[in-house]
Amino acid sequence: MRMIENPVIRQGLIVAGLIYLLWSVNSLEINWTRVSAGIPRAANILARMFPPDFGRWQLLVNGTLESVQMALAASFFGMILAVPLGICGARNIAPKPVYLLARTCIILSRTFHEIIVAIFFVKIFGFGPIAGVLTLTVSSTSFISKMLAEDIENMPSGQIEAIRATGASFLQFLNYCISPQAMPRYLGVSIYRLDANVRHSTVVGIVGAGGIGQVLAASFSRYDYDFSMAILLTIISLVFLGEFFSNWVRSRLR
Repeated sequence: MRMIENPVIRQGLIVAGLIYLLWSVNSLEINWTRVSAGIPRAANILARMFPPDFGRWQLLVNGTLESVQMALAASFFGMILAVPLGICGARNIAPKPVYLLARTCIILSRTFHEIIVAIFFVKIFGFGPIAGVLTLTVSSTSFISKMLAEDIENMPSGQIEAIRATGASFLQFLNYCISPQAMPRYLGVSIYRLDANVRHSTVVGIVGAGGIGQVLAASFSRYDYDFSMAILLTIISLVFLGEFFSNWVRSRLR
């Protein structure tokens, strides 16, 4: 708030913000009786989660492998599809109609959360990993292509004009100008997206899009809370391993 020099305006905005916050909370019509009744139920659920039940380890292994396979497949297809979309979405190298069409595709694919997209694909293809792979492919393509397009747009215009002045073809232009500058960032973003896909693959499964998340949703629906805790610990371990792998690969790319 230091950017607002007038103290009266600054304090007025703070007061207005607090008033709006209180009004927003009040407008939600929270039933505090239900909240207070839910606290003992939460304590009961947590008590039933311990000790975790790893007896059905085959379900854990199969669900975890399915989530990893979904993340790998979606990242691979997303990396491939993001290249042409990202190039077409760069204002400084693509014709304006192509640029507008590509940017529209990127914006539309980034509009909806993965859960909403997963529900859509589950309705089309039914329960299973195919819906999860398609969901994560859409989100991977939109994310990587947006980063790639912005990297291309931020390239020095002098280098781009110099390559074009040599009479290079479009493929030569991409190979000798765009690729050397965009490739390190592209690979780094792709590795980050792989790490994100590992986490998201456990979330989209809750709506039936395969993976360990689907096993978790089934365990909660059966009130099998000790097995649910085992699944949650497995998901935490999976995310930690994905984070370590992502950091290791990015360190090798530097």
